[in-house]
Amino acid sequence: MTPVLETPRLVLRPLALEDADQIQDLFPHWEIVRYLANVVPWPYPPDGALTYIRDLALPAVARGDEWLWTLRLKTEPDRIIGAIALNDTRGADTNRGFWLGLSWHGRGLMTEAADAVTDYWFDVLGRPVLRVPKAVTNTASRRISEKQGMRVVAVEERDHVSGRHPAEIWEITAEEWRRRRAPRG
Repeated sequence: MTPVLETPRLVLRPLALEDADQIQDLFPHWEIVRYLANVVPWPYPPDGALTYIRDLALPAVARGDEWLWTLRLKTEPDRIIGAIALNDTRGADTNRGFWLGLSWHGRGLMTEAADAVTDYWFDVLGRPVLRVPKAVTNTASRRISEKQGMRVVAVEERDHVSGRHPAEIWEITAEEWRRRRAPRG
């Protein structure tokens, strides 16, 4: 079962079927989807969020393959502003993905969420390494990996919603993460 997580400014709630309407309104914007894997249908269908949550996301959570959260500001806990996921099935180099509504870009919110789920990946799930692919041109997402102390371990071509682009595979080990998160004294 996916737990509720909290950061200084966010509540990360497990994804639920009743989140579909808010996600459907917030998610399908080119600036959000263009660098996502091409498994995201584009143009996004009118029932895209419902279909994804009902047919793909919740069954993966039930199998124990994925952990998915909606992001909500603590000041507006009923309003979804984005989503973040951990995945243990799509291959060794795709363990985390996320998106954030356009109005909330540039505030450090996704870094907070990424830190919380990375802690969960290593400390609760006990995984030894976290790998995440990023389109080379997705500088905002790359900055999050840089802030987390990740490093590029491979470059390859990948299919994104916006087409085929060079992608970097970023990695951090549990040991490296714990060293970075340890209190300095």
